[in-house]
Amino acid sequence: MADYQNALPDLLPRPFLKWFGEKGWSPRAHQLELLARSTSGENMLLIAPTGAGKTLAGFLPSLTDLTRRGQLPPGSPFAGVHTLYISPLKALAVDIERNLMKPVSEMGLPVSIENRTGDTPQAKRQRQKTNPPDILLTTPEQLALLLANKEAERFFKDLKYVVLDELHSLVTSKRGHLLSLGLARLRRHAPGLRTIGLSATVSDPMDLRRWLVPQNTPQDDGPEAPAGLVHVTGGAAPDITIMTTEDRIPWSGHVATYAIPAVYEEIRKHKTTLIFVNTRFQAELLFQELWTINEDNLPIALHHGSLDAGQRRKVEAAMSANRLRAVVATSTLDMGLDWGDVDLVVHVGAPKGASRLAQRIGRSNHRMDEPSKAILVPANRFEVMECQAALDANYLGAQDTPPVGEGALDVLAQHVLGMACAEPFDALELYDEITSASPYSGLTWELFERIVDFVATGGYALRTYERYAKIRKTKEGRWRVSNPQVAQQYRMNLGTIVEATELNVRLVKRNQLGSVGRGGMSLGKVEEYFLEQLV
Repeated sequence: MADYQNALPDLLPRPFLKWFGEKGWSPRAHQLELLARSTSGENMLLIAPTGAGKTLAGFLPSLTDLTRRGQLPPGSPFAGVHTLYISPLKALAVDIERNLMKPVSEMGLPVSIENRTGDTPQAKRQRQKTNPPDILLTTPEQLALLLANKEAERFFKDLKYVVLDELHSLVTSKRGHLLSLGLARLRRHAPGLRTIGLSATVSDPMDLRRWLVPQNTPQDDGPEAPAGLVHVTGGAAPDITIMTTEDRIPWSGHVATYAIPAVYEEIRKHKTTLIFVNTRFQAELLFQELWTINEDNLPIALHHGSLDAGQRRKVEAAMSANRLRAVVATSTLDMGLDWGDVDLVVHVGAPKGASRLAQRIGRSNHRMDEPSKAILVPANRFEVMECQAALDANYLGAQDTPPVGEGALDVLAQHVLGMACAEPFDALELYDEITSASPYSGLTWELFERIVDFVATGGYALRTYERYAKIRKTKEGRWRVSNPQVAQQYRMNLGTIVEATELNVRLVKRNQLGSVGRGGMSLGKVEEYFLEQLV
């Protein structure tokens, strides 16, 4: 590490050295090691505890490279996106943009940064295709949409870095499988790109190190060496307790209404409290109960995926500006968000895993040298045992993140169709590309042919129906989409998160005659099946 400190003038351009000096800071050893090794051409995985500066470390290679490149003069040829940042949460992408723009503006760097999520207006997304920013912050689904576009090769030809945040939470799901296939396609458009994975909770680092590199080469030399590893140990041990109240814990139920007065008292004692729950129903009910007893009129907000995007952005901005005393949230806020004034995390209900608990309590005192403070609130007596087990596992440093596993075939079929939407493909070339992705490295040619046939015909059960023939073979032997409507349908239904039919929810008021009006401001959306269950 000392060598990296001695090489500081060579690693960091002058604006960075000046900025660190003015702040009274110095770059941490792991940040410099990641910068040096990534700049030299290595793919990298950084595992570091909460508050260790992972985000800045992940972006330093991009920011320094863009600073040395300088502002492109007017009239320059089209320049594609330089760095792609991919996060599992829309809120995280927005938060990273806000936090990253501060040092970029303070240093006066010639770097443009924008986010692209499902909440981004359509006009802005279209403009980004013709005038991309240097750094684009996005999600796996938006990456898949960009890759299914005919202009994808032009858009990504200058890509140098792909930064993958909270990597452990992505790779084990179908979203991770879709992302791995997207990464394989990115390597085709930009063969020299480097990947940087960031994570705080990892059970098997080698799984992620393999995931970050291609698993075969055109010369059939076998998989690349795993990505390099920078593993930061230490950090203050968390302070976790299980809430005790005067009221008896019920035998059943999962909303923990018995503990509402005690939770409110903790909110009064602390600057800012994040209250995590496991479902949106719990979030809504707990938020309502807290406001019912909020005699001090404390600013308490609600955040979950069904709320209107504008409402969520307001809550995030207020949280970032330290204008709130508490936020009741689901998993929409449990990763990566850097709000330093959060000094308490309350988890209502069993945390459902040691890794998940570690992730959530890390939002409290988001600094490496300060212990995170958390209180677990069991909703019933059986959850007392679950909370105790999760607490013990956290102190032991145990992780329960599932292994990466083999790639899902329904995700593969979706990707095959997406690549046909981008341009006609050669089956053998696409097979080589797909098997370079870690989850699909063991895919056989025979199974791949069956997947292509399924996309082309709908399979043995649906091949007699013309509408299920989504791709066709050209005279040249390449596969293309059957018609433009197929591509449109693909783009409207892309992704691995299966969504139920949703209905808009609006705030209404009764008029003077007592009848209900047509509706005012939009509150968000709710699943139709949920409304059907209401009494």
